[in-house]
Amino acid sequence: MAKSKSASPSGGLKLLGKSGAGFPDQVSPSILETFDNRYPHRDYVIHFECEDFTSLCPVTGQPDFAQLHVEYVAGKRCIETKSLKFYLASYRNCAAFNEEVANRILEDLAAACAPRRMKVTGRFASRGGISVTVEAEQTAKGARK
Repeated sequence: MAKSKSASPSGGLKLLGKSGAGFPDQVSPSILETFDNRYPHRDYVIHFECEDFTSLCPVTGQPDFAQLHVEYVAGKRCIETKSLKFYLASYRNCAAFNEEVANRILEDLAAACAPRRMKVTGRFASRGGISVTVEAEQTAKGARK
């Protein structure tokens, strides 16, 4: 996980502003980059929406389509959005059940930025007439509720 220590807006970030970067072939939390939260004394909510998330069904190998929503209250670090885009895109080759996908994303994002609280919601498209929504949530120890 790269951390920005510089006062410049993109100091230390490796993906931001790099148009030639290719999407990764496999899921790795090392893709995620963070930057200093300039308002760590205040609780404020950050929302990320991904309308076209895909992963693979571990049984059939067919794509699972989902709308993914991430909501968190930052601690000392914030997640940089381009690195999040690359991280989420890496799931397109990942075979995993919907429940595993949502929980793994939560664990990786929380490890990258140590939020006060975070929730990941995956609304997976209907397969066989049944749609699946998975909500995974985490609160940091000692965090304000």
